[in-house]
Amino acid sequence: MKKKRQQLRIAFIGCGNLSTSLVKGLLASGCSPQNIWATNRSAEKNQQLRDSLGIHVSENNHDALEHADIAVLGVKPQQMQDLAVDIAAVVRRRNPLIISVAIGITTVQLNRWFGKHDISIVRSMPNTPALVSAGACGLFANSWVTQEQKNLAESLYRAVGVAVWVEQEALINVVAALSGSGPAYFFYMMEAMQEAAIRLGLPEKIANALALQTALGASKLALDSDDDVTTLRRKVTSPKGTTEQAIKVFDEHNFTRLVEQAMAATIHRAEELTQLFDQPTTL
Repeated sequence: MKKKRQQLRIAFIGCGNLSTSLVKGLLASGCSPQNIWATNRSAEKNQQLRDSLGIHVSENNHDALEHADIAVLGVKPQQMQDLAVDIAAVVRRRNPLIISVAIGITTVQLNRWFGKHDISIVRSMPNTPALVSAGACGLFANSWVTQEQKNLAESLYRAVGVAVWVEQEALINVVAALSGSGPAYFFYMMEAMQEAAIRLGLPEKIANALALQTALGASKLALDSDDDVTTLRRKVTSPKGTTEQAIKVFDEHNFTRLVEQAMAATIHRAEELTQLFDQPTTL
């Protein structure tokens, strides 16, 4: 796979919102739409992708894979086994780099469903802020992935945000609990702050605007500052001040432990999904 990234042919199998954001990121970074294929069951969705992005579209996964150096499998975990078995013959023959976004589906399971143990597979755990080019993605590569392929997979996700590698496959579940599900935690916190401010007397429009801008400002300050988040939090929390009283309430209810328990529940569910699909398939 010695082609430049702009020349690589990439197939997005199941091109939903996240995959569409990746396509847009690739196009913005110089990849030709003629080198991108996308599949959906919906002819209407395919037509929208063709009209808006100029890429190749198909309702046939096999056709798209025939053109692919890289195949991004963007279906739900519950659909992955059926998809893998269906495209197994094409994958074995063409041997593209497989990038999976399905939580709970391991590289061993995918290789089993493909009927070949040495398929190059990268597991990825992106998140929804990729839709606005502010994503955070964790990546894991099995032993068959070359350094060149790792670079390609990383560059794909860097087109829409930050991408980092983990060395142990199990850590992808931790990434899922942190950044994969993380946007929902922050939305939940913003929602709670908005509702509290409204109950305490602020007009809804003002409460919403201030909550959203505060979340944005805190994130930007954390990204741009040389201080870690603990130091930044302490700088806002003056001794015997108003913010300190709020932090005391959080501490009284063991906020840090609550977050850990929530993330652990996410990891537990991912492990359940792995066990659910950990049944040999005869090809």
